[in-house]
Amino acid sequence: MMKGGQKMPGHQRGASMLTMLVMVLFFGGLLTLVIKLGPLYLDDVTIQEAIESLDGTAGLSQMSPVAVRALVDKRLLVNNVRDFDSENISIEKDGELVMITVAYEMRAPIISNIDAVVSFNHEYEMRGQ
Repeated sequence: MMKGGQKMPGHQRGASMLTMLVMVLFFGGLLTLVIKLGPLYLDDVTIQEAIESLDGTAGLSQMSPVAVRALVDKRLLVNNVRDFDSENISIEKDGELVMITVAYEMRAPIISNIDAVVSFNHEYEMRGQ
C-alpha cells in the first residue's frame, strides 16, 4: 500500500476472464431466446387483435363457425400470419353471444435438436350487431 490509501500498480481489480465468458454466454443465450421466441409472441398478439376486432361485427351471431374462421383467416393473411391453423379456433354460440376459444402450440428450433414449445390459450365472448 502506498501513502493516502492508493494501491500499488499491477493490482487492478475487475472481472476475471471466466466471469466475462459466463456473462457473454448468458447474454448470448438470452438474446438467442428473444430472437427465436419473439416472433411467436408477436404473431400471437396479431392473432388476438384479429379476433378481438370481430367484436361488434355486423351479423357475427348469425355467421356459421366456418364463416367466422374464414373472416379470421382473411385478417391473419392481411397481417402476414402464415403459421397459424384456423382449426385451433373453436366457436360456440349461445343466442346473440359468440364464444371463441383459441388454443394452440408453436414450436421454435433453438439450437441443433433443442426446440422450445410455447402454448397459447385465449377465450373471448362477443356479440354481433
